[in-house]
Amino acid sequence: MSELLIRGARKAYGATLALRRGDLHLLPGEVHVLIGSNGSGKSTLCKIVAGSVKPDAGEVLLDGKPVTIAGPQAARALGIGIFYQELSLAARRTVAENIYLPALPVKSGVFVDRATLEEKARRVIADFADVAGEGFSADTPVETLRADQRQLVEIMKALATEAPVLIFDEPTSALDRAQVDRFFEILRRLKGEGRAIIFISHRMDEIFAIGDRVTVIRDGETVATSRIAETDQATIIHQMVGEREELATPSVAPAVHATSRATVLSVQDFSGPGFRNVGFEVAKGEILGFGGLHGQGQSSVMRAIFGALPHQAGSITLNGKAHAMRSPREAIAAGCAYVSGDRRRDGILQGRPLLENLTPIHFLRNRLMLARPSRLRERALKPLQALKTKFQALEQPINSLSGGNQQKIVIARWLIDRPDVLLLDDPTKGIDLAAKTDLFALIRELAAEGMGIVLYSSEDAELLNNADRILVFNSGSVTRELTGADRTRYNLYHAAYEAA
Repeated sequence: MSELLIRGARKAYGATLALRRGDLHLLPGEVHVLIGSNGSGKSTLCKIVAGSVKPDAGEVLLDGKPVTIAGPQAARALGIGIFYQELSLAARRTVAENIYLPALPVKSGVFVDRATLEEKARRVIADFADVAGEGFSADTPVETLRADQRQLVEIMKALATEAPVLIFDEPTSALDRAQVDRFFEILRRLKGEGRAIIFISHRMDEIFAIGDRVTVIRDGETVATSRIAETDQATIIHQMVGEREELATPSVAPAVHATSRATVLSVQDFSGPGFRNVGFEVAKGEILGFGGLHGQGQSSVMRAIFGALPHQAGSITLNGKAHAMRSPREAIAAGCAYVSGDRRRDGILQGRPLLENLTPIHFLRNRLMLARPSRLRERALKPLQALKTKFQALEQPINSLSGGNQQKIVIARWLIDRPDVLLLDDPTKGIDLAAKTDLFALIRELAAEGMGIVLYSSEDAELLNNADRILVFNSGSVTRELTGADRTRYNLYHAAYEAA
């Protein structure tokens, strides 16, 4: 049995303060829920305990004794195991290998002891055998598994450590009801054995079903700890929001949606991987926000509209004309643009000059085979200047720019030839405050000029400050629409957590 105490944990990444003051007291034989909005500091606090993040200040005590957790191996040696929100599996290895990857059994000091490995793995898998689904076994390669099955492997990996202190960072996000119920049965058993468990979840029903105590983190600070039996959902949400329930005041007020404006984008009965029965309209000059907890289908809907993901049902109408959107090429030709927050995966051409990164959409939309460099440079400079992009020359490689300026390049490429609809999929992810300010100033200008904009952001303030309406997503569907004075931080949280 282990008791864990964290006092005054602090972590900054440059000018970004991820954790201002993290406090947590974890007792043996309890499930301690950690809750807070996206970016509040929950995961950072857990990574400090797990040794994958080194704090700038604060102390960690295990059974009353100060400890220094120099890395993940040191954490394991101290009896701390973690399930990471971002899956850390080796895709080409088997389920058994992944479960015991940190400590594979060997024979002769060199070779993996396959018989021992598979026997140990089968004992862990047995707890989930009847809910894991077809094709799940110790020797199955992880790359062939479904998302829920991969998440089960990550859970098994944490359970296999047999650590006295276990941390689960949103472990149920991809699981079905039967899998969640089985996981909770196991947690209750471990709790009865005296294990100390930190459990992060955005689902209120799960929090009240499994938790003993709950600690709320807001804006990087621990603000409250309560016994689950002595609190309720409304109190927890108020603690998460604090006093800021009113609509945050933007630096420039968002445009007021006018119902008389022409509809530029209409999506009806839209269903596909990760979303179902989604419907909405976007008027010219409107910024429509997608809100809700992270990973509830917002990005999938955008990518499907853009043709980067398939959709099985529903219709897409752009400027009054129906489109199948079978590919990004078709979406671009129809006047649709898509900007991803994952610029390394979906945006920049690594190592190539700025000019090459700026002009591929211009070539595609205008079906160009050749173009004058001077003419291209002239067209490329205008959106760069509008975004206040900092660079030396269009010939320099994009990797030489800061993250914020790289994202400005990705946005600028769509503005050389103005689209009718701009889909922004968490566009400010990982960029600094100054770059965010420049981006949103331009986004509001584009809306004022009549462009239809759909904005998903994992930061609630960005939605509240900039969106005319907010559609709250949960489990792939729209559960509530917030308009006018209803666009408050409290209502946004309440809609997301109530549905969850």
